[in-house]
Amino acid sequence: MRTAPTILHLDMDAFYASVEQAAKPSLRGKPVVVGGLGPRGVVATASYEARRFGVHSAMPTAQARRLAPNAAYLVPRFQLYRTVSNQVMELLARLSPLVEPLSLDEAFVDLEAGGRADDTASAREIGEQLRTAIRAVTGLTGSVGLAGSKMLAKIASEEAKPNGLRVIEPGTERELLAPMPVRILPGVGPATADHLRRAGMTTVDDLVTAGEAELVRLLGKAHGGSLHHMAFGHDDRPVVAERDAKSVSVEDTFDVDLHDRVRVRAEVERLADRCVQRLRGAGRSGRTVVLKVRRYDFSTLTRSETLRGPTDDPAVVREAAARLLEAVDTTGGVRLLGVGVTGLADYTQEDLFAQAAGERTAEGRTSAGEPAEEATTAKDDRTGPADGPRPEHPAAPEDPAARHWHAGHDVHHDTYGHGWVQGSGIGRVTVRFEEPDSAPGRVRTFRIDDAALRPADPLPLVREPADYSSWPASLPKSRSGPTASGGESRP
Repeated sequence: MRTAPTILHLDMDAFYASVEQAAKPSLRGKPVVVGGLGPRGVVATASYEARRFGVHSAMPTAQARRLAPNAAYLVPRFQLYRTVSNQVMELLARLSPLVEPLSLDEAFVDLEAGGRADDTASAREIGEQLRTAIRAVTGLTGSVGLAGSKMLAKIASEEAKPNGLRVIEPGTERELLAPMPVRILPGVGPATADHLRRAGMTTVDDLVTAGEAELVRLLGKAHGGSLHHMAFGHDDRPVVAERDAKSVSVEDTFDVDLHDRVRVRAEVERLADRCVQRLRGAGRSGRTVVLKVRRYDFSTLTRSETLRGPTDDPAVVREAAARLLEAVDTTGGVRLLGVGVTGLADYTQEDLFAQAAGERTAEGRTSAGEPAEEATTAKDDRTGPADGPRPEHPAAPEDPAARHWHAGHDVHHDTYGHGWVQGSGIGRVTVRFEEPDSAPGRVRTFRIDDAALRPADPLPLVREPADYSSWPASLPKSRSGPTASGGESRP
């Protein structure tokens, strides 16, 4: 544990929903829900206005609609979210060489490693300037927690939400944690919390009172000992600049169960291609191909095949996944499919390309009795589970009559300019024409095949962001001095 709160945790406030509100003036201050909009869609993020109705992340979208029927329900725009996330992460990288991203909207920063803080006053100053910089560059707000450990910094940022800063002074951890529920501690999920509840432990103070021996008896040596350690506020985990991924995977949940075996195989091949795209994007290769199948009765099967060496060849991954599918009974229907690659490496074993060709020749025919072919499914804009819920339809094709107009996505009209889709159906699409820095715009309806209307790229949330290219040169280097009092600061 550090003697100064020099570990910073940043958590952007309701990130996806906040991005949508910043991009759409008519939605500011109103309930917004971002996620999958199909019958099996789930909520990725809900704005704070929607949370007042009980809507929260991972809730089925159908349930959210019952709780907040008048909210705006939008399909995610991950391209824009990544762009904004990169802006935020660039600001964090200016503070320290040790930045540990946890997701698009969350990261730890070791301020001490950057030479920017060694006491409460300097850490607080950096935290406040960071929040100001994020607002100036992205137009969004984030909550900052500062503490002597990662666990407490994350707890602090959660307590600071929304749009606040919270400092936990080293030495106050025990008093702070005592009344909190056990779920606040890392590694305590629903199952562990229920196990502890049955043993009469619901707060962190209960864990301290029970003692390490009792926790080890209940949870095992490693987990019980670690939990007892954290109950006292002790957490020595370092901020790690690069978190090495152990696997790359993508999966899709289908609105209607798939029964056609040929369609199931085609979906597996499409997922394999997407998985390889993500694998190559990370500059990696992998040795083990994994197939995940969730059937109509919610039973989930996982099958894997280990190759002779690492590969990033889509043909190899596609065919391995197809072979794994042959061993799975999909007669009753399939509701989810996933393809992943594990055993990651930074190189590719070249002879696997020859292996793929040889296997194609040896098999000769697919399970349906037709000649094996390369997958011809076009790349779509759906994303895997690491990015949250996927959009419901493939990317818009060139034929205007066949376009899918996703709720919340950007469009441009030759006459009315830039706007976003409010909804579509029965051959019509409704568009609100407005930009991030405009007043709330007017709504117009068009035929879905209107040649003057076409998909567009997202506009920047801040048209002319403040120049922080030299930041944080204006911040003082860490200094020694009296320790300021901790607490919470909100604008």
